[in-house]
Amino acid sequence: MAVAEINKSGGIHGRPLQLVLGDTEGDPSKAVAIAKRFIYKDRVVAIIGPTRTGTGMAVKPIVEAAHVPTIMTVGGDPVIMGGRFGSYRYIFKTPQRSSTAVRKIYAYLKKKGLKRVGLLTATDGFGKDGRKWLEKLAPEYGLTIVAAESFNPRDTDMTTQLAKIWRKHPQVIVAWTIGPAGAIIAKNVKQLGITAPLFQCHGLPDPKYIELAGPAAEGNLMPSTKLMAWEQLPDSDPQKPVIAHFVHLYREVYHYDRKFPINTHSGYAWDAVMILAQALRKVGPDREKLREAIEHTQGYVGISGIYHITPEDHNGLNESSMIIVKIHHGRWLLEDY
Repeated sequence: MAVAEINKSGGIHGRPLQLVLGDTEGDPSKAVAIAKRFIYKDRVVAIIGPTRTGTGMAVKPIVEAAHVPTIMTVGGDPVIMGGRFGSYRYIFKTPQRSSTAVRKIYAYLKKKGLKRVGLLTATDGFGKDGRKWLEKLAPEYGLTIVAAESFNPRDTDMTTQLAKIWRKHPQVIVAWTIGPAGAIIAKNVKQLGITAPLFQCHGLPDPKYIELAGPAAEGNLMPSTKLMAWEQLPDSDPQKPVIAHFVHLYREVYHYDRKFPINTHSGYAWDAVMILAQALRKVGPDREKLREAIEHTQGYVGISGIYHITPEDHNGLNESSMIIVKIHHGRWLLEDY
């Protein structure tokens, strides 16, 4: 949709963007093969994606070695972290960092006077990244982790872990996973009669979550991009008209909503393409100049936030880009702005 809109208005300096597609299927080895094909066969100027932390980390050394600007749409922080995680000179990402989402949750808990936290995190790369930040940042907000359990994201029952957490009397439970596992956790919480509020991560605001969790979703909280409750934003928010235009295109012009209902992930690739296009307009397709232009993106008002990318921060979003939403009667309510 983003590429089509750019090309409708004349492309980049009169040249259309050509989109070459590859489906990783969430498989790191397939992601590596696709990245190599993009770079050495298709000779792309830049890459958008992949969409998961594990595939992103697998691709990271490939694109770094080839010096190809890559804007990933993954949730985890390691893709844009250095040190033992490897160089990230050519890698950027549009979704908020896990640490940003954790800070948004913790600021809300502090405001509500909730101090005892139970954690339930997946054992995949995304879950481990979330757990690291949940544990590391808790003291900064005056919070105590009273219990921490983990699960395989393919598990179909987490009652054992939840029962252990509940025995430690947490005031809130924070779960960190994506996909169907989140809905299973919500159902298990309800089955066990746990009365503490359930916080999910920023990867789960999605109509599919409400569909899968059913009545167990009621009252669940999670950090989200503003897209999920954009109509409830104040008119003073500069993102509101940008999101309204995006939603209009998505639903009424391209009709994607019929197959893929809008969720918190819907704007990530749009923002990535638009940031890339903005850089292409400035410096053209030279990869090195393009990388530098992306790295100095300032004030781009996107679907997922207002981006201020720097050499130190290849994401460019902070907590103000997120809201806390609460599920009420199957709808996303703006709980905290």
